[in-house]
Amino acid sequence: MPAARESLLDAAYTALTKRAWTAIRMVDVAAAAGVSRQTLYNEFGSKDGLARALVRRETENYLAGVARALSRGASAAGTRGDAAGRVVAAAAWTLRTARANPLVRAALTGCWGGRLPTPSPAPAAMAPAGPARLGVPVRRTAAVEGPLPGPAELVGRFCDQAVAALEPDWPAEELPALGTACETAARLTLACVVAPVAPGPGRAAGRIPAQRSRRELETEAVARLVRGAFARVPAGAPPAEPE
Repeated sequence: MPAARESLLDAAYTALTKRAWTAIRMVDVAAAAGVSRQTLYNEFGSKDGLARALVRRETENYLAGVARALSRGASAAGTRGDAAGRVVAAAAWTLRTARANPLVRAALTGCWGGRLPTPSPAPAAMAPAGPARLGVPVRRTAAVEGPLPGPAELVGRFCDQAVAALEPDWPAEELPALGTACETAARLTLACVVAPVAPGPGRAAGRIPAQRSRRELETEAVARLVRGAFARVPAGAPPAEPE
């Protein structure tokens, strides 16, 4: 019952924007979605199951946005284009989503707070393999079950998506350097989420709207950091002309 499932998740997310998770009742979520409480329990099993599904959906939607940002401005065949710019776009999307979506921010930072759900961990036997070594990207796939993605997993998947989007234009011998740049960019992006940039002198409230200036500063800061990471990637030789 996919339509009912999405409606229930939408209703749960809307309820979470208005009150703490502990104050949200399953019967109210079901009523808001226009289904019975039994349907809600059939879909998710428990309130914890609903929380896990909601967190997983929001983080997967965030990662889908990362992929879209990386795909914009893709280079023509055989050219690199603005690779750093594509990763900057993914980093900017990350900052915007973390500001707007408390569940994504919590998953990225590991700081859930009292208002948000804290889904129980999955059994240890279902835990995924550890993150890739720096500069040696490893493809990750989101499991339907198992532990929800936390900061390390989301950084790894950001990195892997960036490498997958950019590596077709890179010579094989330079892929380790590309992997290092992408992982560095992912970690720097997370650092900007964890510790947002504060407005500097001359941007006090009353002169420039504080929220807008903070967003501009954060975006500018992460763009500088990401471009700095890519500035160290070897330029490499141009692609060979077809015979």
